[in-house]
Amino acid sequence: MKRVLLKISGDALKGSKDYGYSKDMLLQTAKDIYKLQQTGLEVAVVVGGGNIFRGVSGSKETGIKRVNSDYMGMLATMMNAIALSDVLEFIGAKSRVLSSFQLTPVAEQYSFKRANHLLSKGSIVVFGGGTGNPFFTTDTASVLRASEIGADLLLKGTKVDGIYDKDPMKFDDAVMYDKITYDEALAKELKVMDLTAFALASNNNIKIKVYNMLIEGALFDAVAGKIGTLVCEEIWFMMSLEK
Repeated sequence: MKRVLLKISGDALKGSKDYGYSKDMLLQTAKDIYKLQQTGLEVAVVVGGGNIFRGVSGSKETGIKRVNSDYMGMLATMMNAIALSDVLEFIGAKSRVLSSFQLTPVAEQYSFKRANHLLSKGSIVVFGGGTGNPFFTTDTASVLRASEIGADLLLKGTKVDGIYDKDPMKFDDAVMYDKITYDEALAKELKVMDLTAFALASNNNIKIKVYNMLIEGALFDAVAGKIGTLVCEEIWFMMSLEK
């Protein structure tokens, strides 16, 4: 692999807190990303905003129009992108924030050419602002950006070990998949990523690894294929079974 994209949820950055950032979690995440880049990989990141504001729930709970609520969620992702990029630079990495909408004082506006240039020159690129459009999640944004920059693997860090046949937080008999195809994920309506993201990944053959980012060293083990669930097209699935 040459290039990977890491999707980090806003909820993961808050650690055990109810809101905002866990300093320890933010620093650990930045260190893991920097160490991964130091192995020779080009690394891009998409961050969510759920630790600050979640668009859908904000709309349902407050009466704010869904469109405006989603834009508020996009602004929350920008706050996380700026914070993560600054911490990356604090620990010695080169990092740049690219925004899906104009936010000139703190970020450049996204273009895939600019992203590719920065990655090839050794910067860790943090994408904020989702897709720049309401009604799309940061899961979809991560698949879109992975497709645009030609990422070899999309890593989705979560609070669980991988993709299960049902919610492992509610069911003790939940079974985790080592590998699953896009079609199976869509047919089973698995909730780790939204269906739009899965469909886009399938159309563009973006392999996805879902893993537990709260475990120390998990990012490296996920890239190495030691942990997590791999989502890929059937031909890759069959080849890996043969191996």
